[in-house]
Amino acid sequence: MMLDDKQNLINILKRDLLTWQGVPQKSTDQLLIGLGPLERTFPNGVFPQGVIHEFISCNRSESAVSCGFIAGLLGKLMKNSGICIWISSFQTLFPASFKCFGVIPESIVFVSMKRERDVLWAMEEALKCKGITAVLAEINQLDFVQSRRLQLAVEKSGVTGFVLQHNPRMLQATACAARWKITSLPSQMKDDLPGVGYPCWEVELLKVKNGNPGKCKITWSASGFEPIFEIEERSNWTEGYQNLG
Repeated sequence: MMLDDKQNLINILKRDLLTWQGVPQKSTDQLLIGLGPLERTFPNGVFPQGVIHEFISCNRSESAVSCGFIAGLLGKLMKNSGICIWISSFQTLFPASFKCFGVIPESIVFVSMKRERDVLWAMEEALKCKGITAVLAEINQLDFVQSRRLQLAVEKSGVTGFVLQHNPRMLQATACAARWKITSLPSQMKDDLPGVGYPCWEVELLKVKNGNPGKCKITWSASGFEPIFEIEERSNWTEGYQNLG
């Protein structure tokens, strides 16, 4: 077998493995979110839709900035009259602030649950609805079995799921396609003028299924996400953050 034939066979096997693992393949209708070099760390160089994304926050500040960053992602995903279901038992969200990230609050259905296990049940059921663009759940803890049930649901429906863990006691292995950690950075004003600028984050991809972990500083502007600095790849990262106390 010639070298070119072997390489073509390897490429076909890689694509097949991604398909079998539930990773959507690159196509013309997939959306570029605007995360710049960070987006290239994902399989096929595009933000994966139809999978579960896991976000980690260790305090109230990180919870707030994670919600803002996710709102920016939703603004891209829902730009064609999409619908999102936001499920939580915390009741700390200010829906009107979503307009800053290009999301119409009326396009989000907010569901309030009393118990965390009900939040996960409601998310799994919502993920089965093919007419929905995205589903988000705010919880304290996610384990592998729960994440696997959610991943199986999105593999059938194609809906994108987000799980935001607030101050988890311990980070466990999950079936999620990506694990994110968002922290706040000082906003930047053009020409060093005084005032408050657009939101600015340090975005860390702690885990990327079939991709490369890394981090990048990203800001939000009137045109959407804008990377500030080139990505710092962390190919030797492990799961990390196993015990957060």
